[in-house]
Amino acid sequence: MTSIERWLLNNGSMLFACCLLFAASTLAPRPVDASQFADIFNGFNGFNLTDPTNWPFIPIPEVATDPNGGTTYGVLAAFLQHAPDGHISGIFAPDITNNATLGPGGTFRYLGYPSDDTHWYLFANATETKQRKVDLYYSTGRDHQNWWSFDGELFWEHDPTERFYGIGNGTSTQTQTNYTLEQVYMEASLGLNISEQFQIAWEMRPRYVRIAKGAFNSLPYTGLLFPGVKGINGGSEFFNELVAKYDTRDHIDLPTRGGYYRLFAGITDRSLGSSFSYTRFGTELSHYFPFGQRFVLATHALIEYMPAGGEAPFWSLARLGGEGADFFVDRSTQRGYGTARFTDNNIEGFNAELRTKIFTAKLFNTVGTLELAPFFDVGKVSHLVTDNPLNKFHPAGGLGFRAIAEPFVVGFLDIGYASEGVSIFTGVDYPF
Repeated sequence: MTSIERWLLNNGSMLFACCLLFAASTLAPRPVDASQFADIFNGFNGFNLTDPTNWPFIPIPEVATDPNGGTTYGVLAAFLQHAPDGHISGIFAPDITNNATLGPGGTFRYLGYPSDDTHWYLFANATETKQRKVDLYYSTGRDHQNWWSFDGELFWEHDPTERFYGIGNGTSTQTQTNYTLEQVYMEASLGLNISEQFQIAWEMRPRYVRIAKGAFNSLPYTGLLFPGVKGINGGSEFFNELVAKYDTRDHIDLPTRGGYYRLFAGITDRSLGSSFSYTRFGTELSHYFPFGQRFVLATHALIEYMPAGGEAPFWSLARLGGEGADFFVDRSTQRGYGTARFTDNNIEGFNAELRTKIFTAKLFNTVGTLELAPFFDVGKVSHLVTDNPLNKFHPAGGLGFRAIAEPFVVGFLDIGYASEGVSIFTGVDYPF
């Protein structure tokens, strides 16, 4: 998660540059060939230090404020590649950082957008103390013009910043613990496109997990405070899920009207080679309501139940908190808290934000739009399917800043507030 120094918020053009950087600094979408890398460095021909509008890269100071990982300082250079029509076709964004606990480190990122139909990314980072991560993602058939679509991801990490507070909707900050999550998994989705709007997909996730002592000595190790929690010694699982999707959005990446609706049901079972057995089902719904030329009300809901939740490891339970919503990894957006602040079998999360266009400008040879997005998030986790679904919600509100470079790139900075204070998140793509 990357954030910029506060003074940048006072300058719209610089905020746009920073959000493009955020996009490059958090994830890393899509493909490129060798000639595209050559184009990056050819941009130095005619480089003029006194004319930043023609620089081949965007230099951005970084001040990371991840609620789990702590504060990190650094600098990132974002090299933007453009297609003949002027749209961004790729972002190369390496950085050098330093974290008080994890030490110095760096990240390699490449986000490529070869076409509307195909995207992929490569991300790799490491720090001096413990942290390692590699993430490779590929998606094709996004526009559903052919009879099939495919999404695949290969992910490996050694993350010593993970937090666990116990299981339940009312866990206290006094039970906060830290652990290292060592995992490798592959996610794959093969979709059958019944029509341009309707798809049936089979999704699977083989996963291998180990748990170890974390990097923060100020917090107890999860295995000491919760020695009996399922999954504390790690394990493996082979999760399979059937998903029905219906998509009426006017744009995959930058929607302004229509909706995206999913129903899902999945299973992990020891007979299929897993260490645990559990089932889950639920729905994810998004809808977008335009108002005039400048406003879009974006709404989202994730509702998921695990009727056999007593068998699931804690690292596969539903998690509320953080900036991202993804039913496939059991996570719902709640920007007032750090990632996985509340954990249990079932989850209900609801989000709304008013995306408001402020202005459009050209910077670093890229035409982009700045958005402001006041937001409201509310959610809860629960243990039993029969628990009251209408009480004990955790509310949060805040303000988001978005920089958009059409037709694919969204960089966001969200500042949220809830009962435990302020949280700041940045990343690529909309939070939902």
